Formats: sequence, structure tokens, C-alpha cells
Amino acid sequence: MTHNPIRPWRNIDRRVSRQIRVGKVLVGGDAPISVQTMTNTLTTDVAATIEQIQRAAVAGVDIVRVSTPDEASTRALREIVAESPVPIVADIHFHYKRAIEAAEAGAACLRINPGNIGDARRVAEVVRAAKDHGCSIRIGVNAGSLEKHLLDKYGEPCPDAMVESGLDHIKLLQDNDFHEFKISVKASDVFMAAAAYQQLATVTDAPIHLGITEAGGLVSGTVKSAIGLGSLLWFGIGDTIRVSLSADPVEEVKVGFEILKSLGLRHRGVTIISCPSCARQGFDVIKTVSVLEERLAHITTPLSLSIIGCVVNGPGEALMTDIGFTGGGAGKGMVYLAGKQDHTLGNDKMIDHIVGLVEKKAAEIDRAAAEAEAVGAAE
Repeated sequence: MTHNPIRPWRNIDRRVSRQIRVGKVLVGGDAPISVQTMTNTLTTDVAATIEQIQRAAVAGVDIVRVSTPDEASTRALREIVAESPVPIVADIHFHYKRAIEAAEAGAACLRINPGNIGDARRVAEVVRAAKDHGCSIRIGVNAGSLEKHLLDKYGEPCPDAMVESGLDHIKLLQDNDFHEFKISVKASDVFMAAAAYQQLATVTDAPIHLGITEAGGLVSGTVKSAIGLGSLLWFGIGDTIRVSLSADPVEEVKVGFEILKSLGLRHRGVTIISCPSCARQGFDVIKTVSVLEERLAHITTPLSLSIIGCVVNGPGEALMTDIGFTGGGAGKGMVYLAGKQDHTLGNDKMIDHIVGLVEKKAAEIDRAAAEAEAVGAAE
């Protein structure tokens, strides 16, 4: 909400972490929490992979991960990196040579799994390639692929085993004088993942990548991720996130931003506050919101918009949003600007009118920001 200050009880104190670089994106420290996704095309289908990355970029993604399971994929990665508008993380499993090839192909970051990548000698070769080509590394611990000796020690995947795996691999990187790394400890079980991340946050200052792995489909995965990631972010843990959905990667980006927006950690695009609708509604709320979401998807400027069907909660919600519309009677409602009643409007003209108001407000905010930046540069 741009015209209301953040209340003290909404503040989140982020955990202090080191800052690293993933291509042009800073991760950790005071950098914004970045949103990631992963392509689900065949990497060797370069055109399809690039198209998916570009759509994710339009949705606002900061970083995209691409799987490189074989030599053909790492060969394709060079062209993908050249065409990508955002930094690319190469996802490595089982063969350390794929990591070396990905670094040579221009990947901004290498995601390696300590349970699969191999012994210390192989890790040292990967680190050498990362140093030579300016790559960062993500240590990606997963409850489903822990090292055998840890499973033997703990009997089953658990937070202690995941954190021990992560710390062991951190030591391998630090022993090779490599410090440009972030770390994740993912599980599909929300409780296990949350406990592992909470423990991890107390024993390293490395940037933390959050995720609930294999979360599920669009609805179930969104819910699991919102609970798991949201609770950790609320307590200040997390420097970059990926929502893992069995869905279009663009949906992962949208959900990731919605999670961050709901906690006031990132502000991008229009936040629509709307009622579920009932018999009191003065217009078709559900259809209206659906159309507005589609027509306002191009707006990246942070704005809040309330669409409420009746006067029970409408005026109160409108007080706290940049633009609001509250249903009334006789086919019309009230438009609010900056929390104040401004004018009445017929329901039949509502959508076009509101889109126009949002676009005008976004342009005003962008213009003011540009002017302020120009003044600051001049000084």
C-alpha cells in the first residue's frame, strides 16, 4: 500500500547473512529477497527453454534454474545463457563434469547436491571451474537424497541429518577457499523443512535459499509453500525463494511474489484485496476480479486495489488501499482514491475505469520515482 506507512507490528527483522552474487543479482545481505523458478522443458530444446525463461522474466523472475543432466544439455546451455534476460543456475546431479561444463558455458551459479556430486577431489575440480568462470554455488541438500552415512547415522531423513550434510559441504567449499555460496535444506514435509532451515540459520551466515521441494500441484503446492516459506520468511529466514509446483514455471513466479507481497517483503504489481462475494454483492465480484487480474498483469509498479461487493467492509478496506471500488445499489458503486471517497461509478463502466485509474496512478508513481532518482544523481 503506497499511501499508508508500514505499521511497527508488521516489521520483519531479516536474519543477517553474507552477500553473494548470482550474475547480476545480489543474494543475501540487504538485497531484496529474490524469486526463482526452474524450467521444465528439455534443455536440449533450446527454443522452448528460452521461451519459457522469457515468459518467467516478464512475470518478474530474478533467477532461473535449468537442468543439465548430460553433455548435450550443457552444450545447449551456452546458447540459453546468451539469450536469457536473467541469470541462469545450472542444476547438477550425479556427474561433476556437468558442473565444469556448465561453468564453461556461462552459468551464473552451479547447484550441486552433496549427496550425489562425489568425493572431495571432484568438489575441488568444480570449485576451480567456478572460480575460473565467476560462478557462485548453491549447496542443495534434499531430504530425498542424503548421503548414505548420514542415513545410517540417523536412521531416516531428519533436520539434523540435513543440516549436517549442508555443513559438511560448506566445509568442503571453504577448505578450497570458496565462499561465494548459498545453501538450501529442502524437504517435501513442511515440518521437516522448516525445522531444518531454522537450525541451519543459527549455524551459518551463508545466504539461504528457501523451498518446499516437490510441493505438489498448483493449489496444494501453493498452500504447502505458503505455509512453509511464509513461516520462515516471517521469522526473517530466507534470502531467495523458489516455489516448487507441478505447473507452469510462470505460476511459481506469481506465487513466489504473492508470498513475499503478503509479508511486505517485496512489492511488485497490483495487490488486489477482494471479498469472496455473497448475496449482498452489488456486482459480480468474482468475474470482475478475474478480468482485472488479467488486464492489470502488465503493471509492475506496486499498487493496492480493493474490490468489495458491498458496504459492509468495502469502505474500511478502501481506506487502506490506493484505489478502491465498493458496490452499492441501483447498479453503481463508490470509487475511492487514496482512501477517500471520490466519485460514484456505474457497474457497467467499472472495469475500464478502474484499469485506467490504476494505469494513471502507476505512471504517476513511476514518474515521481524517476524524478527523484534524477535529483539524487545530480546531487
